[in-house]
Amino acid sequence: MSVDLRQLRALAAVVDQGTFTDAAIALRTSQASVSRAVADLERSLGCRLLLRTSRGAMPTAVGRRVSEHAHRVLAEIAVIEGLGDSSVAELRIGFSWSVLGRLTTPLQRRWQTEHPSGSLVFVQSGTSTAGLVEGEVDIAVVRRPLDDHRFETSSVGMEDRVVAVAADDPFARRRRLSLAELATRPIAIDRVTSSTSGGLWPEGAQPTEFREIHGIEEWLTLIAAGEVIGVTSQATADQFPRPGVRYRPIIDAPPIVVWLAWWRDAPPAGAAALRRMVCDLYAGR
Repeated sequence: MSVDLRQLRALAAVVDQGTFTDAAIALRTSQASVSRAVADLERSLGCRLLLRTSRGAMPTAVGRRVSEHAHRVLAEIAVIEGLGDSSVAELRIGFSWSVLGRLTTPLQRRWQTEHPSGSLVFVQSGTSTAGLVEGEVDIAVVRRPLDDHRFETSSVGMEDRVVAVAADDPFARRRRLSLAELATRPIAIDRVTSSTSGGLWPEGAQPTEFREIHGIEEWLTLIAAGEVIGVTSQATADQFPRPGVRYRPIIDAPPIVVWLAWWRDAPPAGAAALRRMVCDLYAGR
């Protein structure tokens, strides 16, 4: 048995239009072509699907069930065929902790101005590639190197590091803090996505305790409870204000490099335009 889309389209059109003539008009083909396609489908399935009458055609009981399935299949095919167009109109951007902080909304507005028929869709992912490997996004915002030759990466800006502490922590009363001071406290890190590691501190001056967490919600919850402190980018502070948590600058921490990343062998439409916009926003802060 061999069933193809041409046959399913012909059957669905005849059921919808009521006659072979009207079905041919809807499909922009000949009546003979529609008749052959339906006949081929009936032969493949080994049963009658349509009853030919002087008024047109009516589906048999089996024909109605087959046409219902045909409509669902054709609808799914239409979705698949539309993905090529939607990939231009819709650019999916992955991120793990924050997108671009306070620059996120200006990016959206600038994109809408220059691409009125398109949109940016932001997708949070707890993976090391912010959804690229999983196929969830077209481009990822990452703040740690992607040592994978499959991906193209482009540096677009730099962000200051801040420390997050509980609102009632003595550190919260300070305007600025140093790495040496932070090393006296347990530090929460997400080993999969975090931009913070022991390498941030000089050799011999690293914190004695790291608490492994999974994702920003757990990170914020433990910090608000006063169990740990956390080191992150200014973008996190901008994007995730939280009652019970205060962010303070770190005077001697190196900045965080922000990259855009995408599949090297399949650069998404809009990647160059997005990179240009993001670079301009970071440069104009």
